Amino acid sequence: MKELFDKKYQPQMVEKDKYEFWKTNGYFTSDVNSPKPPFAIVIPPPNVTGKLHLGHAWDTTLQDLIIRYKKLNGYDTLYLPGMDHAGIATQSKVEERLRTVNNILRHDLGREKFIEQVWAWKEEYADIIRSQWAKLGLALDYQKEQFTLNDNLSLAVRKVFRELYNKGLIYRGYRIIPWDPHQQTALSNIEVIYKEVEGKMYYFKYFLENSTTEYLTIATTRPETMFADQCVIVNPQDERYKKYWNKKVINPANNELIPVICDDYVEMDFGTGAMKCTPAHDPNDYEIGLRHHLAMPICMNLDGTMNELAGKYQGQDRFAARSNLVTDLTAQGLVVKIENHHHQVGFSERSDTIVEPYLSKQWFVKMQPLARAVINLQNSAERVNFFPERFNRTLLTWMENIQDWCISRQLWWGHQIPVWYHKNDETKIYVGVNPPSDLENWTQDEDVLDTWFSSALWPFTTLGWNWDEKLFNRYFPTNVLVTGYDIIFFWVSRMMFQALEFTDQKPFNDVLIHGLIRDEQGRKMSKSLGNGIDPMDVIEQYGADTLRHFLMTNSAPGQDLRYSQEKINASWNFINKLWNASRYVLLNLPTGFVPWSAFANEIDQIIAHHQENNIDSWILSELTKTLHQVKENMDNYEFVLAGKELYDFVWNKYCSWYIELAKVNLNSSQHEVKEITFQTLYYVLKQILIMLHPFIPFVSEEIYQHLNLQPSIMLETYPDVNFTYPVNFLNDVIMIIPALRELRNEHNIGRDHEIKIIINPQADYYEHLKTYQPAINEYLKKLVNAEIIEVTYQLPGGDYISLPLPHYTLEVITAGLIDRTVEQEKLKQELAKLEQELERSRNILNNQNFLAKASPEKVKAEQEKYQQYLNQYEQIKGKL
Repeated sequence: MKELFDKKYQPQMVEKDKYEFWKTNGYFTSDVNSPKPPFAIVIPPPNVTGKLHLGHAWDTTLQDLIIRYKKLNGYDTLYLPGMDHAGIATQSKVEERLRTVNNILRHDLGREKFIEQVWAWKEEYADIIRSQWAKLGLALDYQKEQFTLNDNLSLAVRKVFRELYNKGLIYRGYRIIPWDPHQQTALSNIEVIYKEVEGKMYYFKYFLENSTTEYLTIATTRPETMFADQCVIVNPQDERYKKYWNKKVINPANNELIPVICDDYVEMDFGTGAMKCTPAHDPNDYEIGLRHHLAMPICMNLDGTMNELAGKYQGQDRFAARSNLVTDLTAQGLVVKIENHHHQVGFSERSDTIVEPYLSKQWFVKMQPLARAVINLQNSAERVNFFPERFNRTLLTWMENIQDWCISRQLWWGHQIPVWYHKNDETKIYVGVNPPSDLENWTQDEDVLDTWFSSALWPFTTLGWNWDEKLFNRYFPTNVLVTGYDIIFFWVSRMMFQALEFTDQKPFNDVLIHGLIRDEQGRKMSKSLGNGIDPMDVIEQYGADTLRHFLMTNSAPGQDLRYSQEKINASWNFINKLWNASRYVLLNLPTGFVPWSAFANEIDQIIAHHQENNIDSWILSELTKTLHQVKENMDNYEFVLAGKELYDFVWNKYCSWYIELAKVNLNSSQHEVKEITFQTLYYVLKQILIMLHPFIPFVSEEIYQHLNLQPSIMLETYPDVNFTYPVNFLNDVIMIIPALRELRNEHNIGRDHEIKIIINPQADYYEHLKTYQPAINEYLKKLVNAEIIEVTYQLPGGDYISLPLPHYTLEVITAGLIDRTVEQEKLKQELAKLEQELERSRNILNNQNFLAKASPEKVKAEQEKYQQYLNQYEQIKGKL
């Protein structure tokens, strides 16, 4: 055996140098020529905007757990790393640094010099992200690492743009888009975050032409847009306004005459039933403007200040102009009233600035044909499988109601749009993968593509589409995508329609959806609340394995996860328990111990001949049950359930019970009995380490290396055991011993006082207890100084303490042990508790709604529980 490891579990020491050991030995490297079946995951590329947060840690640890599990199960695994240039987000960070540190703006540098600054930022933060991946233990194949602005991926972006343009699926035109005045760029609709805001509703008088008394009352939340009003609209069915049709009213903001027209869009029972129409500053007004051929003047500049249409308010910020305009119109008697108004306001996801609906000439992707392909796929047998399945409906609802996608951004960092305009003829446009041959006559579009345009191509462009056919054919489609429900619209849907369009395949077979990480109070983690948790801080204090175990075992698919210090401590305690148990096993193995090379064959031939080794057959049977349940849950991405099974087996069955019960055999005078137990202790520990490795790779590797087997646990094979020994008495031992220990503790009965027991069994359990009474007694005597003196339905006269257990009651002879009066009172209290449980169970079983909706298994479980309570109740009642 390798030199014994430290007495105390110290994660920093355990995790030191492990990652470099794995990388150096090529344990993360995939092999396109491998005879093993392939299994691939491409990492959702983190933005190079900063360090990874706890959400990244959760997301990537889920992926790593799957990869390590599949590798142990005989797959050639590829976990492909990479990062996203993250256009607007990264540009904002670099601009902020230049402004605060160097006191310069990007325009002071110019585009080329500014891009150099962004690349320097990218390299700085890419190194930080890689170091964080290493801290987390991610089994990434760095030989295949990608970046969304790499040459191969950039070439793919240009090819995709050209193909979509040639198919008529990309077009340029004027549309109302969400505009970020701070970043001065267009956004897509899903980059807008809507927040409930307490604003104002302003009611203005629009006087009829040539009238000083008659006016229409028009309400708006955005008075600053009134300078671009083109008409007032009423519903043609609204009798109140028929007399105003085709008449003109005076716009109070600029005194211009605008017509009153009819359109069904207006809701008669909302507000005053008459509304102003500003086609260049509202998406609904824009559609009305198209229907009625209205002019579409813009009254704001790109930075959110007012332009020349605003008259004396020109140059003012839009919100300052709003305030000043309302003040002036109030003074003129043109304000009817101002009300408080709660409404949803859109904010830029990146800058947190209130977006402005703005008429702008942009590039768009025509989404209906692409969305239809996704809908058809998801309604077929070849669909992408969502876990949980309900998120498939989320995707379909989005695709069924999708709008065209604005893909141009007024930025410098990103994929510059591969479109060139002829300098001498603006009607000439060239769209290509490479610049036109006579480049001196052309000017490239200065805009860049939306970050999500290249991210949408990530699963197939990273795997060699159009540049490495062998890599692409082996690993695409990928096996599973792991991501949060918050980017189903941003990313998952786009990857699906682009993959279908350009590869005729789905991009992944499965999508595992997780939620968001929240603080202990259930709040979303944010800088403003100051409740964020740095995963590196947790690793520094508790180790990566502790963080991983917590993240993997505390939230089901699709559900949010609450960070909990108590549960972090529980995960550390679990690892520490494993550490101490492993150390005990290795410390007690005999000198020169050699594990059986074919354990299953040898144990089966020997164990049946040694009744003393019932504890070994019991733990091997429990190992079999645990393994089958863990594999089923792992294969269904139910890692919380798999983790619970492993926790129970490791903590309770192996550490707390088997190791303790094994001490009896290890003190045996029979060499073969001891040898079997030594081999079983060692064998089960090995299987535990392999099953736990995907959850806690560092500590499982450390302990495994002391077993003197292969150089790394990553070379092992996942257990495939099927020990099916007959049911024996061990489950009785592990029920009886705690009950007797609690009895000693509760009544201060010293260890030197022997406890004598009579067992009062249920009829179907009598033969079992009679058969195993001697074997049970052997453990009771050695571990709790107790003995079963009889198994009977009829109790002899005398005083007893009744300890109800499933299938039987332990009747402890009290003579010389305890006070009879005190025990009678305790039995009465126990009886009262059982009466409550019986009443609760009866109510459930008499509830027709429960019986109709619950599964047969659940109903049966409740019926069995009721019968168990009833048996215990009758026994205690008889005892009293």
